[in-house]
Amino acid sequence: MNLFRKSFLLLLMMLAASASAIALRPSSKLADERPALDLKSMIPAQFGDWHQEAQNAAYMVNPQQKEFLDTIYSETLFRSYVNSRGYRIMLSIAYGGDQSRATQVHKPEVCYPAQGFTLISRHDESIVIPNGSIPATRLVTKLGQRVEPVTYWITVGDSVVQGGINKKLTEIAFRLRGKVPDGLLFRVSSVDPDEKAAFTQQAKFIDEVLQSVKDGDRERLGAAPRTK
Repeated sequence: MNLFRKSFLLLLMMLAASASAIALRPSSKLADERPALDLKSMIPAQFGDWHQEAQNAAYMVNPQQKEFLDTIYSETLFRSYVNSRGYRIMLSIAYGGDQSRATQVHKPEVCYPAQGFTLISRHDESIVIPNGSIPATRLVTKLGQRVEPVTYWITVGDSVVQGGINKKLTEIAFRLRGKVPDGLLFRVSSVDPDEKAAFTQQAKFIDEVLQSVKDGDRERLGAAPRTK
């Protein structure tokens, strides 16, 4: 290959890299084009067989962690619900309007060990709900004698993303359109040594809470609208 062709190819590569950098540089936020989220109003205090209870000490977020969460999320909701049989489920929803590198949604398999929990198991599984399913992740965590199974999913825009590669590709697709995507973490957990029973209860809870919100809110949470 002569010097001219080498120089020409190098120039093409530099132009392509420059074009990619410009294309991937977002110029607007998706969150600015969408209605603001009010999670406290969106999620009812009572639905189906569940009602909100006063948060107990085992569930309260410590001040340092809450201060950190407030730096990466623009809206959060932390509630504890109990049903008529006394089964308790903890709901956590965290929304961030800017899914940039420093402010991305944090995965529970990272956050739980950071709080002293041991991660016993992790697997991906679809949660079946009316009108479809949601690709979710299930964890079993443990702190001392406390066994806490967890079900969660993450959205980028209105799409549920499962796995780091899928999440990154979805974010790149938004950036190619010149937009910074928003994102949301939907997480439920319960203190229960029987992980099979816990995940069954969590699936029922997820179904009922999603049925209780408006269609537009269901989509923001990662679920399909109800069939008319």
